[in-house]
Amino acid sequence: MIGNRITYRMADGIRVPGTWRHAFIRNGDYFLTDLFIYADGLVNCWGLVTLEEFEEKLRSGWVATELPDGARASGHELAAWKFSEPRSWHTPELLLAEVRDTIDQLNGRPDSTERCLAAVDAFLADRTEEKRAAARAGYLAIPETQRHYALGDMDRKDWPLQALVAGPGGRMEWPDEEVTQEMYDDAVAYFEDRAKWIAERPSRVPADGPATPVAPAIHLYQSYPLKQSDDPGKQALRNDYPAPIDVDGVTYPSVTYAYWALSTGDPEARAAITGADRAYDAQQLAAGARRRDGWEQARTAVMTGLLRAKFTQHPPLAEILLATDDATLVYDHMDSDFWGDNGGRGRNWIGRLLELIRSELHAGRAGIRV
Repeated sequence: MIGNRITYRMADGIRVPGTWRHAFIRNGDYFLTDLFIYADGLVNCWGLVTLEEFEEKLRSGWVATELPDGARASGHELAAWKFSEPRSWHTPELLLAEVRDTIDQLNGRPDSTERCLAAVDAFLADRTEEKRAAARAGYLAIPETQRHYALGDMDRKDWPLQALVAGPGGRMEWPDEEVTQEMYDDAVAYFEDRAKWIAERPSRVPADGPATPVAPAIHLYQSYPLKQSDDPGKQALRNDYPAPIDVDGVTYPSVTYAYWALSTGDPEARAAITGADRAYDAQQLAAGARRRDGWEQARTAVMTGLLRAKFTQHPPLAEILLATDDATLVYDHMDSDFWGDNGGRGRNWIGRLLELIRSELHAGRAGIRV
């Protein structure tokens, strides 16, 4: 189960969702670490590997499921100890099956539990021995460590499921006992009631649309030099693209010039920044000037106003921004992990503000007042 353990990694400007779980790595001694699992099927176990390579690491014992009595272990900069009468719940096969299920879950695909329950539904709709066998095979395909949770019923666990797929005269997996007709009838009744609960349960559809973008993410790479063009493409969304903006009667060559000029209260420095030959020169001049009081707390609001001015004063550039639909905008900024994403290290504030301005433009098109 993924639960709230959600993370991601960046790959070619795209956020790849993932999760993590505890595991032991055997590198001489045993090390307690986090095993990161990603939706694209890659697994990080002290190195990013494919699922097939991960299986090899399990078979070799690099990712350890057997913990020998007396072996030394440690948690990095946390503690060190020796195993004493250790018990492990996993085998390489079980852990691999759980990781495969996790990848299915991250992709929104049916995992082994859901596939089993679909086979159970097929059996209940047409109670042939062939379909019972398929349901039983589906049950056995669920990792043993997860079978108790298949029905999400913490009182009866998976007992109704075991009794149903075994059938009268068959045997339960745990505890090892024969299924009586009474046990089987009780299991059938359980699933019939369960079907009613599911049918009556209200659907959880977001009232105002999807939580995640429909369009693929767009990476706005940093590049030089930027020049005006009749067809600038996504580069027009960069702050240093030469799109002059008027702010309180002063015209700045681009958002970058305006941002650095407004960052200082020194009139001479501001004039020099505005008249600099290049955006890089404007930034260097600003670096030598004194920042305005409270600038660090106000800079995000200033940037929002500047971006708003750029796209309202340049309708063709607004069309380029609107054409990105609802895509996540990933903005690179060589000099700032605050403004840029920078390979997943930064906060991507410019990308986020561009998405805000885009939404405002869409609202204006739709006649929605904000």
